[in-house]
Amino acid sequence: MNIVDMTTQYVAYKQSIGQSFITDAAILKAFCRHAGNIPLASISTEQVQHFLSGKHPVSSFWQRKHTTLSGLFRFAMTRDHLNISPLSIQEPQIPPPLTPYIYSRSELKAILDATPKSCSVYVKIDPIVIKTLILVLYGACLRVGEAMRLTIDNVDTRQNTLLIQKTKFYKSRLVPFGKDLKKVLVEYIEQKDKGSCCEPNEALFCFQDGRPLSQSAARNAFHRIRDIAGIKREDGGRYQPRLHDLRHAGAVHRVIAWYRAGADLQYLLPKLATYLGHINLSASQRYLTLTPELLQLASQRFEGFVKESTHD
Repeated sequence: MNIVDMTTQYVAYKQSIGQSFITDAAILKAFCRHAGNIPLASISTEQVQHFLSGKHPVSSFWQRKHTTLSGLFRFAMTRDHLNISPLSIQEPQIPPPLTPYIYSRSELKAILDATPKSCSVYVKIDPIVIKTLILVLYGACLRVGEAMRLTIDNVDTRQNTLLIQKTKFYKSRLVPFGKDLKKVLVEYIEQKDKGSCCEPNEALFCFQDGRPLSQSAARNAFHRIRDIAGIKREDGGRYQPRLHDLRHAGAVHRVIAWYRAGADLQYLLPKLATYLGHINLSASQRYLTLTPELLQLASQRFEGFVKESTHD
């Protein structure tokens, strides 16, 4: 059996048992392009290793690719299409996970101010599209892919909710939003209606020609905005601030607001995990990066707890 047919069977199997398998399917498709449609048994360890290494420095995504290929080869072996896995036993040193960049509120303002200038040199995307996307990612703490898949009828400005479908964990959820984001979305959809007759199932974020906006185009546009706004890491991080970091910033700023309001975090943090679309609270931990402001507020809360305990 050749690699393409085996991959097609494997992806179909994974999706038949309820897994979305979107990223893994893309990895396997890339591997098929890399190896060519050759017999499965003729795949060499060198070919696999070259695909895993790629052209860029080793990152945590190496492990994701390795896990995906490992699953494919195990699947093939259990069906007697492969005698031994071509995966190498040796694994490179994987760098630690990247630290999310938490934008300050002044940086968020600078990003929004830089959006019109950025889009003036990229005529395929209207500035209001990128601006609204940025505000949705931050205000609703969405993943980039979730925002890209939003349609007009996923936005309910009466109930102030977004219907998020085809999520990372193959589930749907309702994400409530506040009055500020509601105003942004109402104005955006009204302007979108003026440009053309919008169908309910039309993508919320589109190029000027009506095609759904792609993640790569959104990220490229954001990189220009970030550079114009003069925002860059000063902490030695491996990556410059990303579009996805708006989700992290939104979550952290929400926790900071709860600290300032004296809210019960033990009660609210599990709700935040659900809001973010996580299975449990532990999956949300890396989103709660300890910024200096958050660390100071946590320390003040702890000091107050200690003082109350000593007076009892």
